[in-house]
Amino acid sequence: MDPNYKIALLENIILMAAMLLGTLATAMLRQFIKAAIALAFTSVVLCILMFKLAAPWAAVFELSVCAGLITVVFISAVSLVRPATEEERAAHVRFKVRRYFLLPVVLLAVGCGLSYMPVRPLPLLATTELVTDMRALLWGPRALDLLGQILVLLAGVWGVVILFKEET
Repeated sequence: MDPNYKIALLENIILMAAMLLGTLATAMLRQFIKAAIALAFTSVVLCILMFKLAAPWAAVFELSVCAGLITVVFISAVSLVRPATEEERAAHVRFKVRRYFLLPVVLLAVGCGLSYMPVRPLPLLATTELVTDMRALLWGPRALDLLGQILVLLAGVWGVVILFKEET
């Protein structure tokens, strides 16, 4: 076996283990600042993996946006929030339960309704076909994926708005 292959394999195993540890630390840490730093570490390791996989543009965006900008936004948001008292937490939970009580019922009804709709198969691109127009690629066969990403983004924005909304 080629010694360079063994070294590259060992590097990849170490990077994947570091990424797994960073991910677990992000999810398990109770202090938000430390969790944001662990998330930045995970993004840096992912950036290194992307460079190793010959995806420099994706790596640069991962490093600048995820490891840099998102970490700064998280740490800024955490520093602006004061801890709530037990009374405030209980009042907040009561308010959310009253306000959003029917939301799971509505979502379940919509999900059941969507499950009975006929599903058309998505057209697949032939492997020999070369797409040079990015608009045709994104808005053609991948339009459903983009719709899903847009819906996830809007759900995240809605969640942040609900999380930081003042009680009236």
